[in-house]
Amino acid sequence: MANEQIHLTKTLGMVRVGMAVPALRVADVDFNVGAMAEMVKKAHDSSVQVLAFPEMSITSYTLGDLVHHQALLSKAIRGLETLLTQTASGKEMLTVVGMPLLIEQRIFNCAVVFSSGKVLGVLPKTLLPTYKEFYEDRWWSPSSEARTNTINLAGQEVPFGPDLLFRLNDSDAVVGVEICEDLWYALAPHEYGALAGANVLVNISASNEILGKAEWRRTMVRSESGRCSAAYCYTSCGIGESSNDIVYSGHALIAENGTILQESKTLASVPQLIVSDIDIDRLNFDRRLSNSFRDASSRVSQYRTVETSVDDPRSETLMRDVDPHPFVPHDPARRAERCSDIFSMQVAALGQKLRGAMKERLVIGISGGLDSTLALLVAAKTMDFLQLSRKNIHAFTLPGFGTTNRTKRNATALAKSLDVTLKPVSITRSSNSHLRDLEHTGDGDVVFENVQARYRTEFLFNEANALDAIVLGTGDLTEIALGWSTFSGDHMSHYHVNASVPKTLVKYLVRWVAEEELAGSPAHKVLHDVLDTPISPELQRPENGEIVQKSEDVIGPVELADFFLYPFIRFGMRPGKILYLANEAAKRGLFDAQYTPNDIEKWLNSFIKRFFANQFKRTCLPEGPKIGTVSLSPRGDWRMPSEAQAKLWLEDVEVMLSKMRE
Repeated sequence: MANEQIHLTKTLGMVRVGMAVPALRVADVDFNVGAMAEMVKKAHDSSVQVLAFPEMSITSYTLGDLVHHQALLSKAIRGLETLLTQTASGKEMLTVVGMPLLIEQRIFNCAVVFSSGKVLGVLPKTLLPTYKEFYEDRWWSPSSEARTNTINLAGQEVPFGPDLLFRLNDSDAVVGVEICEDLWYALAPHEYGALAGANVLVNISASNEILGKAEWRRTMVRSESGRCSAAYCYTSCGIGESSNDIVYSGHALIAENGTILQESKTLASVPQLIVSDIDIDRLNFDRRLSNSFRDASSRVSQYRTVETSVDDPRSETLMRDVDPHPFVPHDPARRAERCSDIFSMQVAALGQKLRGAMKERLVIGISGGLDSTLALLVAAKTMDFLQLSRKNIHAFTLPGFGTTNRTKRNATALAKSLDVTLKPVSITRSSNSHLRDLEHTGDGDVVFENVQARYRTEFLFNEANALDAIVLGTGDLTEIALGWSTFSGDHMSHYHVNASVPKTLVKYLVRWVAEEELAGSPAHKVLHDVLDTPISPELQRPENGEIVQKSEDVIGPVELADFFLYPFIRFGMRPGKILYLANEAAKRGLFDAQYTPNDIEKWLNSFIKRFFANQFKRTCLPEGPKIGTVSLSPRGDWRMPSEAQAKLWLEDVEVMLSKMRE
């Protein structure tokens, strides 16, 4: 597929940011400008749209009292003019450089923002550290002492002040700039800038290195990007700064909403340029969603916004990771920690539900499939948590027309190994009786399937009445999103313990329990066979004793369904963009299986249709614990009319397809 019409900003709602750490020399403006020009060229070659250099990069930061000298101040302006001339006829790219400026007999430590030879604005540093190794009050004035909001620089009349924002291409991308110390303390400029609309926050810094500071810096950048629902892009002085008393490491980071996307090496011996694509659409969605952000932004004074253009590159190569399994951490250690946390949350939630309902018994139908296996494991651990006997769990195998020996055997073996109360009850006779009442032929249609599912649920509820228990539901988040359940059948329970656990994560949870909680026990082997069993509701008759009704043949691969579901709900992402990212993940070979563009289009359209068509089931979904950021509870996270039409979202897929094919 060609991608000539798919542009980074206009089509995908992203902005490409570069943070540069050039090799500098103290007070050698010509050398520094030359080094920066090389980095500008490298950034152009990478189609960077926003590029930033460290604090005082034109002159270097470690000048000491030389910063007062007119020779240096004048040379710095000539160095800026050289950069402006060199970029005047090149690609449009918003560039931020650091330099000292003499304004009304005060020297300000400034960030100069320009594009294609035009200065767009100058922002003076607000917070000047004068403690420990810092002496900035000796040399510079803070932004609060500025007595003008415009200055003449390089023959141009330009805005001056910390209240400047820069909007790119009349888009939703707005850049705010601050300098070094402005990151570290309360009521920082970037906080006000974010509330005023900036979603790309740039900090040009000269932060020195001491033991442990890199991790603290990393924590701050990550944290501030999350607090401000923004990208926080940071670069700091490195090679060439004076090491008379302190060391500079050249640390650069790009974070988005609490996640580090790119990071430079510290104390590197060569210049560095880190580049990443920032998803502006994601950031703005979170801001729209948060009334707290809106309330806080209403208290911010007016900022001046400078409109500017930057090149909008075609997205032949997306410069950011694409997570093929967004619900499942890639790192094994983090994944194990996540599984432990989720399992503990499920246990705590179910324990509280039993206490609140003043019940001590559970009723659960177990099929030998993934979902009921996880629910049974949670139930067993909950009884331990409440110091109750596991015999209080009444597990029923309810074999019907489609039940295979393999799943029945696994369900039975697991229940016995967990020492719960087990009772097998065949539902074929009752189902046949009901089919006769319906004058049904017994052919395997939807009526044939739903008769079994609904009878199982009726049986479990009646048993719960008899035992003074609650019925534990087993359906997972993926099935809830796709409506892969029978209304008033397995769709219903007293409590849905897996309600916000997606299918891809259910697999890892069962595997984690097998390895961490039940290693060496009789259940260990059973759980691994459950993991290897095809996903199926087993409502159609098997052939030669094997499952023929495989869920993924009908609703699509669950890894694709979860890939579609996460950004659709978490970020309100347009389906066309989801399509593009899914193809990017497939192209990089990130999925567990291989998918063609036609496969992805087919299953994305199926996902959208199913999601809209099955809202009526979600509207009356039983209670269940919210585990992650994506939940479809009608009482909590997701409210949607059942009559909503999918047409608009399907059209968005078609628009993207047409662009990808042009």
